[in-house]
Amino acid sequence: MTFDIQEIMGILPHRYPFLLIDRITEFEPKVRLQAIKNVTINEPFFQGHFPGVPIMPGVLVIEAMAQAGAVLMLSEMEDRESRLAVFTGIEKAKFRRQVTPGDQLRIEVKVLAFKMRLGRMEAKAFVGEKLACEAVLTCQIVPKRREAAAAPAETEAAAGEPPQAAE
Repeated sequence: MTFDIQEIMGILPHRYPFLLIDRITEFEPKVRLQAIKNVTINEPFFQGHFPGVPIMPGVLVIEAMAQAGAVLMLSEMEDRESRLAVFTGIEKAKFRRQVTPGDQLRIEVKVLAFKMRLGRMEAKAFVGEKLACEAVLTCQIVPKRREAAAAPAETEAAAGEPPQAAE
């Protein structure tokens, strides 16, 4: 099974310039996936990282791997439109090779643990056959919208003002 960019955007809330995966080329629900990120000189981060020597920031390579993992987690949820997959941890991150314009990142994510609200994944990013980055990523599935605001009396009390007595 493969997903094109429209299908990815139907699962992830990310949009340009922060959507960092272009295609899912392999997908086994709750097991693994492979994603592609085409790295171009037009990426906005290359303006400052680094002028004259463009290198994709390592944190964005990790983010691309996390987005691929989020697709793997969220694709199995019926109510995914109301959910976000957020980072809770990055372990054993290693950067092995620079990623530069013209490279195609091939991201492989394997599930280590999968629960409806938590995930732990092994992620690797390759340029060609060379390993560029690897990490163990954990995430939590949370509601897309924050809980409703506190009642006015609770807000005033929290701000140090005594609540108004009801007459």
